Amino acid sequence: MRQMQEPTFLILTSLAAGPQHGYGIITDVERISDGQVRLRAGTLYAAFDRLQEENLITEDREEIVDGRVRRYYRLTGDGAARLAAEAERMRRHAKTATARLRAIGSGGTA
Repeated sequence: MRQMQEPTFLILTSLAAGPQHGYGIITDVERISDGQVRLRAGTLYAAFDRLQEENLITEDREEIVDGRVRRYYRLTGDGAARLAAEAERMRRHAKTATARLRAIGSGGTA
């Protein structure tokens, strides 16, 4: 299994809170990343297509708001499993880095 890119990880993390529409995900990702990741609509919708092809997300429902369709997406079981695996991979790497920083006296705490 290849490493997940940060925007993908954050999109899936956002959807782990429950179904959301595109703009909700954009704002949630920016909040989760403390403003470090700002998704553009085109990037997000291209990611939606790829993540749906990989069965990591699926459409949840649609609603009409101000005459426009608002589509909600949700995490699939496969998406939750993939997100959990990636979070664990990152946790292991962070644990190793922290231990090594402590060993050289750099503290390793934020």
